[in-house]
Amino acid sequence: MESKNAWVYYSLLVVLFCGVWGAFIDLPEKNGFPATLGYVVWAFTMIPAAMIALSKKKWKFQKDKSTIIYGIICGLLGAAGQLILFIALRYAPAYLIFPLISLTPLVPVVLAVLFLKEKCSWLGWTGIALSLVAGYFLSYSDANGDGASGSLWLILSILVMLTWGIQSYVLKVANQESDAESIFFYMTVGALALVPFALLLTDFSAPINWGMDGAFLAACVQILNAFGALFIVYSFRYGKAIFVAPISTAMPPVVTIIISLILHQTIPHFIILIGMILAIVSAIMMVIDESKNSN
Repeated sequence: MESKNAWVYYSLLVVLFCGVWGAFIDLPEKNGFPATLGYVVWAFTMIPAAMIALSKKKWKFQKDKSTIIYGIICGLLGAAGQLILFIALRYAPAYLIFPLISLTPLVPVVLAVLFLKEKCSWLGWTGIALSLVAGYFLSYSDANGDGASGSLWLILSILVMLTWGIQSYVLKVANQESDAESIFFYMTVGALALVPFALLLTDFSAPINWGMDGAFLAACVQILNAFGALFIVYSFRYGKAIFVAPISTAMPPVVTIIISLILHQTIPHFIILIGMILAIVSAIMMVIDESKNSN
């Protein structure tokens, strides 16, 4: 899959896997399996994804300092963002935090333009702008329940945005020097390194569901996220960061919402519907723009 449109194919896989993951991610937690332990499960499901990736390279991976550093940094940034998010959600509800996090693609887009000199036409820039609006709309939720406690949630939310945004940029830089399989292998190492912190954030005094609809279900769901992360690495290998980052952020929620719509037969809020339309339109615009420039 190394054609000029390889980034599109891998991005579609990201959208599919992460979208389905998003539709079921809350089920284990609702059944009594904490999200922090869900992180632990995710980190370990990265291992089979890394093994499959390395099998493509006949189990050979790069051992140079640059690849190791880039890969581990990517793993640590992605993992740290998740752990910081867990803490942020203790101080503020999701409806305040996720709209801010939806602006994450701004970070890699700005960095890619400044340092990698990535360019696109007005069509591509319009698609990028629409994807940011779409991501903001798709994170909409009714402001029910308690509000935020203090301002720490804002600082933590910005940290999540920065860690995930910088991770996307580093992924693109790393892919210019190293192969995607080696990068993902070291990303897995980075994710596993933060497992102890996830365990520290877990309240083991509360009942934990270690059964089929708890821990086992978490494993089934989290492996989707693990392979989604692998496909993101491939997407950045073949595509521009200014396109891959917005699409991989704005489009998966569309799949999540569609699945939720089918399962629960409820019509989303009109703001979310607008976000879905904008996300699809923005992705089409970016793909068309890149296709024109690659011809």
